[in-house]
Amino acid sequence: MGQADRHCLRDAFLLHRRHYRETSLLLDIFSREQGVVRLIAKGALRGKGGRCGMLQPFAPLSLGWTARGEPAVLTSSESRGKPCELSGKPLFCGFYLNELLLRLLPEHDPHPGIFLVYEQSLARLAGGEPLDETLRRFELALLEEIGYGLELGHDAESGAAIRPERHYDYRVEQGPVESAPGAQTVQGSTLLGLRDGLLPGPVEVNEAKRLMRRVINHHLGGRPLKSRELFISFKR
Repeated sequence: MGQADRHCLRDAFLLHRRHYRETSLLLDIFSREQGVVRLIAKGALRGKGGRCGMLQPFAPLSLGWTARGEPAVLTSSESRGKPCELSGKPLFCGFYLNELLLRLLPEHDPHPGIFLVYEQSLARLAGGEPLDETLRRFELALLEEIGYGLELGHDAESGAAIRPERHYDYRVEQGPVESAPGAQTVQGSTLLGLRDGLLPGPVEVNEAKRLMRRVINHHLGGRPLKSRELFISFKR
């Protein structure tokens, strides 16, 4: 492979890293221009601090790499801003966003719109904004981006506008269908709140969380998310 496979200082975030052999790191990054990419950072564990200390989740980075095989090789790394300081619940929310990107986006598929939403979501988590609202906005934007956007404004069978006082059975492959109240139904006010980015009360917040978890699980093929398991262990 030649010069065409060299990528110089692309805006990126580190989604996940793990040790590779004795002194290297295997990195999964999310790049504005290249999407999700796997890199090897050769010798990153040699010495103290330096590149290893910079290569952390939630830190805005500029990364360069050369693709001469799989994985590509990291050639340069620079900070492009202050890392988002996350702890407690916001930290686990950040891990959740990272895992969704890794699980739902194919490699080398650019999504600059989601890159921007991700940056904004990290800023909201670090800034103390409501966690549920931040997560729901990100989930909806990501699903829309990959072609699985939710119908939130109209009944999928009748075409009638969603009414806030009614209850709906949300069928993942179809959309909401008016139904009698039940354990799995959601209020119209929840669907409209998701659509408008403002959930009016605790009932809608809880229903939205339950609905989005079911939709995400469907698109993951039922495979559990490690970030959820970590959060459950943290709460215990």
